[in-house]
Amino acid sequence: MTAIWVLTGAIGVLIGANIGTTLTSWIIAAIGIGKFSIAALAVPVFGLGFFMSIMKKRGGAFRSYGVAFMGFAMIFLGLEFISESIPKPSGEALLFLENLSSMGYLSVLLAFAVGLVFTILVNASSATMAIIIPLASQGILDFRMAAAITLGANIGTTFDAFLAYFGSNVHGKRAAWAHIFFNIFDAVWILFLFDPFLGLIDWIVPGDFSPATAGAHIAMLHTMSKVANTIIVLPFLKQYASMLERLFKDKSTGDEARIKPKYETGPLLASPELSIIYARKEIADMAGVARSMFSRFRTDLIACPDDVEAEMDWFSRYEAYADEMKEKLSHYLLEAAGGEIPERTQDQIGRLLGEIDDLENITDACCALAHLVERCKLKALVFPKKEIERLEPYALLAEQFLRFVEENADGPITEEQLAQATEFENGIDELRNALRKMARKRIEGGSEIRTELLFIDVVRIVEKIGDYAYSISQALREMR
Repeated sequence: MTAIWVLTGAIGVLIGANIGTTLTSWIIAAIGIGKFSIAALAVPVFGLGFFMSIMKKRGGAFRSYGVAFMGFAMIFLGLEFISESIPKPSGEALLFLENLSSMGYLSVLLAFAVGLVFTILVNASSATMAIIIPLASQGILDFRMAAAITLGANIGTTFDAFLAYFGSNVHGKRAAWAHIFFNIFDAVWILFLFDPFLGLIDWIVPGDFSPATAGAHIAMLHTMSKVANTIIVLPFLKQYASMLERLFKDKSTGDEARIKPKYETGPLLASPELSIIYARKEIADMAGVARSMFSRFRTDLIACPDDVEAEMDWFSRYEAYADEMKEKLSHYLLEAAGGEIPERTQDQIGRLLGEIDDLENITDACCALAHLVERCKLKALVFPKKEIERLEPYALLAEQFLRFVEENADGPITEEQLAQATEFENGIDELRNALRKMARKRIEGGSEIRTELLFIDVVRIVEKIGDYAYSISQALREMR
């Protein structure tokens, strides 16, 4: 269920980004208005961004905004250069377009294919729009042809997502196809309702389609197609996510699939803040490794494994993997912290390093618990059934706490969630005191000392795991 909600959130972001990309069409349409040049805005914005980027007395975030302004200015200038470079069509080209327009719905399908193929080749729907709108503003393309090319460009722009599919894990594949299916559905239903949809755009945009209003018509069509498709898909977002999960099943299910032969972090991202987001996800995976190890210990506590050597090998592999995660994630975050970064970002990286250290301590503690089970087996020491029954609620509470950490390790927690973590910690402490008291009474009553000392060791180590989990919870609360 959690995976579905995560995918649903990702689809929501993709849909929002889909609508956001239509802003480019409006900018290009604005360029087409005779008395307005985007260069009049882009050049000052670039200059402002440049001066912001060299102001060393300001924070790193301020300079990053300056670089972003420079980038936006270059995009706007590029769009104007593309729109101004459209050559005047020859007489033969105009005659061909006129003949093509007279072919009815076939011309719509052909224009759709042109938009699809051209956008794949240039690898940018913005470039396609930068050509369509000026051509329509010159009276070369009619509304039907321009609209069909726009719909084709909507699918062509997903080619990047299609290529990303091949090198992605199952989550990346689901996200890629969420984007592709959304745009395909968008184009298909509008092609079926082509003329009524164009009539809706004509009704929304003042004035009939003409060279003077072509840019507004095409930009409105681009935006309304995305908005209308969002309105259709949004109520079925959960079902959409479930369909993608069925189509692209995660073959690496279960605790055994948590570790790989070798752990490697991804590359540093464009900014420390993005790298922190990536690191949080990896820390959540590390929390899953720790929780899996403790769950395995609980199983062994109830029923001691027959093959202790194989069991210890399992714990050793998981502990070694966690050690590797700690080393490489710590190095990743320290690299992200290199250079001048805001103090707030430095604090976040420090807290993440603390979380990694606590999680590695939890995996070490789980391995120590496994060694206690091994010692029981090798020395033929058996916990009485009543002692196991008393330990079980204690271990269960600790596992619930670890699951809480795993589910929340990729982001900050609320004050209410911290209160829940405090309840876990206090509950573990109360049970620890009660279990220690019972063990001392059994020793005074003549119970096997070696067994009772092992019992006390188990209680002590589980309590330490609770302390580490609470430390992580406090760090998550301080995150922003």
